[in-house]
This record gives sequence, C-alpha cells and structure tokens, in this order.
Amino acid sequence: MNISFEAPDKINGLMTITLETADYQPEVDKTLKDYRKRANIPGFRPGQAPMGMIKRQFGPSVKVEAVNKLLGEKLYEYVRENKIQMLGEPLPSDKQEQLDFESDQPLTFKFDIAVAPEFEAKLSGKDKIPYYNITVEDKLIDQQVEMYQSRAGHYEKVENFDAEQRDMLKGDLRELDAEGNVKEGGITVADAVLMPQYIKVDDQKKLFDGAKLGDIITWNPRKAYPESDVEVSSLLKIQKEEVKDHEGDFTFQITEISRYVKAEINQELFDQTFGEGTVKSEKEFRQKIADTVSQQFKADSDYKFLLDVRAHMEKKVGKLEFPEALLKRVMLNNNKDKGEDFVEKNFEASIKELGWHMIKEQLVAAQEIKVEDADLKNVAKEAARAQFAQYGMSNVPDEYLDNYAAEMLKKRENVDGLVDRAVDVKLTAALKNVVKLEEKDITLEDFQKMLQEK
Repeated sequence: MNISFEAPDKINGLMTITLETADYQPEVDKTLKDYRKRANIPGFRPGQAPMGMIKRQFGPSVKVEAVNKLLGEKLYEYVRENKIQMLGEPLPSDKQEQLDFESDQPLTFKFDIAVAPEFEAKLSGKDKIPYYNITVEDKLIDQQVEMYQSRAGHYEKVENFDAEQRDMLKGDLRELDAEGNVKEGGITVADAVLMPQYIKVDDQKKLFDGAKLGDIITWNPRKAYPESDVEVSSLLKIQKEEVKDHEGDFTFQITEISRYVKAEINQELFDQTFGEGTVKSEKEFRQKIADTVSQQFKADSDYKFLLDVRAHMEKKVGKLEFPEALLKRVMLNNNKDKGEDFVEKNFEASIKELGWHMIKEQLVAAQEIKVEDADLKNVAKEAARAQFAQYGMSNVPDEYLDNYAAEMLKKRENVDGLVDRAVDVKLTAALKNVVKLEEKDITLEDFQKMLQEK
C-alpha cells in the first residue's frame, strides 16, 4: 500500500492511495469462507459448495466491499496522523483513472480534499472589545410591575360597557330577517362572548359604545369581520363555509359585562410573583424586578460581546482563502436534492460561518474549554427558566427546572444546540478575563437599536 498527499497551494489537496492485492485479499478470503459456510446452493450440502463457485458468484462484490472499507480506514487514518485539517468529506478526483476490479493489478484511487487555510487566532489584553451594560430604568421596572399586575388580575362584573377598559360582553345572539324581525329558523346563540375592541370595522364597533347591561344591540357580524370567516363562524357556531348564508343583521342582548381588573400592588402579588415571603414591600418588589431584569440583560450583553469578539477577530485574522470550487462540490454533494442554485445562493454565508467556526475553535482550544454534563444541565435549566419567564413565572422551583432540563436533554435534536450554547457561555466568560473590556452603559432602547442596525 502506498499513500501520498500533495497540496501545492495549501488548500486544494490531492490524496493518492494505491492498494496492492495483498492489502485487501486476506479480508476477501475470510469473507468468502464465511459466505461458503452459509451458502445454500442447490445440489450441495450447506458449507460444501466449491470455493470456485463461491468466488465466481460473490467474489467481485466482496472485493469491492473490502477495498472500500480499507480505503475509508486508511484515508481517515492518514488525515488524523498527519494532522490534515480537512473540510467536509473527500471527493473522488477528476484525475481518477478507470479501475479494473477483475484484475489483480494494483488499484489506485485519487481523492480531492479541501484543506483548511492556515492562520493564527489569538486574543490578549491588548485587544479592546466593547461590553455594554444595559441600564434598568424606572420606566422599564414600571412596565414589569404592570405586567405582573395584569397577569395576576381578574374579571369583575360591571353595569356599563367601557371600550377603553377592554370589557368582555356575554349575551344572546339572534339572526334577523330583511324586515328586522327575528328570523324564523335563524341562528340563535346563547351566552355568546364578544370583545368589541377586536371588531375590525369602526362603524360596527361604535354600535357598542355606552352599552349597558340588558341593552339590545343590532349589528352585522359579517360586516364587523369582513376578512375573517373564521371569527364569524366561531361566534355564530357554524362552519366557515356557511358564513356566506348568514350575512344579515343580528341582535345581541347583553346579559353580562366583565371588566379585567389588574391586581393590586400588595403582599399577595409579591408572593405570587417571587414566592412567599421573598419580598415584603413595594420597594423590595421593584428591586427584585430590577435584579431579575439585570440578570436577563447580562445574557444579552454577553451575546453582544461575543458578536463583537467575532467582528474583531474576523478583521484581525483577515480574509481567509478557501478552496471554493471544491467546497461548492462538497456542499452540492451534501445537498443533492436542492441543486446548484441553492449552493450558489448560500455559499458565501456558509463560508463566512465556516471561517468564524474555525476562529472560534482556536479560541476554545486556547482557553482549554471543555463542556461537561453539568454545563449542559445548567444551560438547559437557563433555557427552561427563560421559557417560564416569558409567561411571567419567575419563581419556578429548582426541581421543576431540573425535570424540564432533563427532558430537554433526552431529545437528541436539542443536545447539539445546548452544547453550542454551553461552549459560547464558557468562551464568553473566559474571554472577558483575557481581553481589555471597554465597558459602556446603555439603555435597553439604544441597545436594541444597535442590534437591529447590525
């Protein structure tokens, strides 16, 4: 066996592997003996068929299989031992000559290999990276307090409808005929629920202004929701296809008016939001909100920091030269169902991500970052905590977070993303102690604008 590798431009590699008969024949002979033991050929007892017959029937396919297996093993072994940074998979070379598997002559295989460009990615205290501390303003705390009040609120019965209060009406719907009388055999819906603020057309919405308990409003559901047969069918309890048959007026007699009332700022709200006895005054409540929001903002600041590290390193490393033609072949080979147009459209973005991936690999190696099971669990818990926080649940017990995280980690499709996130978290923490941080205070509004501009 002979293996050679050449890459004159350092990024387009050609590997040549020549196999002699002696390299693969022992595996072929062993496999054919196994075939003979199991072969069930008419006229011969099991295991007694002539070897010549076995070779003629199975020899070619067994040889191809043995050669391909040996090729794969030796190719990757050579890449590993010679520390070749291969991008993607090796591809059969255009220089490959026709092979004759039926002869005993040496078999020579040629593979095109995309090689990663050589570069050095280093960071030190001489590298200045901005770090944005997002300030928790009073108006933001006010918004959070109001959000918690709204989520802990309740409906109360009232006598008069107020559109500004987003009141909910309950009443009886009756279909009218062309003369304005209750239609015989028409639609009747008891205890229909209606929120006039969601009516799409103003003249229909205004019909409910100043309404009181017991009032009868004449209106037209089809005109109120001209672009949504789904809403009309849901209100009238009919199929969407039937809406076109009920485009006339209806009466709505109000039997109940409910108004949503936000929770008061008191101990009950404090306990419901952060757990019993955690905070005991409005001042402590606002401070706890500030601390919680500040912790959430830290993750946003870290995210922006890593983006700035990436921009800094891409500029510092400079343009990397890739074997583009070969990588397009690799990309096309991995996306055969999507075709060349997909490759051309996405290649530039793919190369940009590949460059950052290689830079980040060097940074991760330099900081000796390794992801342990505990890191994955912590990242999964934080993801779970963030999901619960979206629904205003800030005091979820650790045991629930642990269980939720464990379920996330059971799903293979989640694990790769969590590993990437764990690497980013540890890399960010490490690099903040390596580079010179240029800390800057910024409002949430300005921070969000900055991200959108990027």
